[in-house]
Amino acid sequence: MTRREIREQIFQMLFRIEFHKEDEMPEQLQLFFEAIGQIEEGDQNYMEQKYSEIVKKLEEIDDGINQIAKGWQTSRMSKVDLTIIRLAVYELRYEEEIPVGVAINEAVEIAKKYGGEDSPSFINGILAKLA
Repeated sequence: MTRREIREQIFQMLFRIEFHKEDEMPEQLQLFFEAIGQIEEGDQNYMEQKYSEIVKKLEEIDDGINQIAKGWQTSRMSKVDLTIIRLAVYELRYEEEIPVGVAINEAVEIAKKYGGEDSPSFINGILAKLA
């Protein structure tokens, strides 16, 4: 899988958090990987690890988003936009090997594919304030 494909899969994994209780997530992730079909073990391990790391820092990530998103608390954001922003914020803050421009661009591209009409510009604006 390409890095973008992996990012999209992690986005989809994180998106499930919005609809399932914490104790349901292990089963949801198992179903998620069954639905994907056969993928390289290294890719699956990377996705699971990154997902887990993001979930551990979710409260911290959301606090950071709430500080910079004036008038747009995480509770008011669309679930798609919030999930994309969470993934990008994690990459910006905790993955130094990912250049800032790449993290923002990838988030915008995912927003074009999964978000609403205004999602790319909204996400770009939030992330630009963070960078």
